[in-house]
Amino acid sequence: MKELEAIQFVHGQMLNTPEFPGFKTGDTIVVTYRIVEGDKTREQDFRGDVIQIKGHGLTRTFTVRKMSHGVGVERIFSFSNPNIAGIQVVKRGRVRRARLFYLRGLVGKKARIKELKFFNTSGEN
Repeated sequence: MKELEAIQFVHGQMLNTPEFPGFKTGDTIVVTYRIVEGDKTREQDFRGDVIQIKGHGLTRTFTVRKMSHGVGVERIFSFSNPNIAGIQVVKRGRVRRARLFYLRGLVGKKARIKELKFFNTSGEN
């Protein structure tokens, strides 16, 4: 029991997670991350669908999948990664699962995620 408390204490001390917008599995996001090449630093965008969010605390990660020239590319990001410059939610997805691994076997229109649409209930358009 003491080991668990010690691990939680260390995670609490190390956790400097920046504030990212709330997103969930099925959302389309753009992750802007810093790349260091020698002494130069640049930022690059990775746009894709979130197929899973996993873990908690310091070890919490999310996986983003995109199609690049007909090839599926997945990248795992850590929420506590200091090289993530920002996350922007492009589109909210309507899914019924927490893990969207079935997208790996789908091609074309079948691999699309339906968009979650919010309707205005006040009567205005």
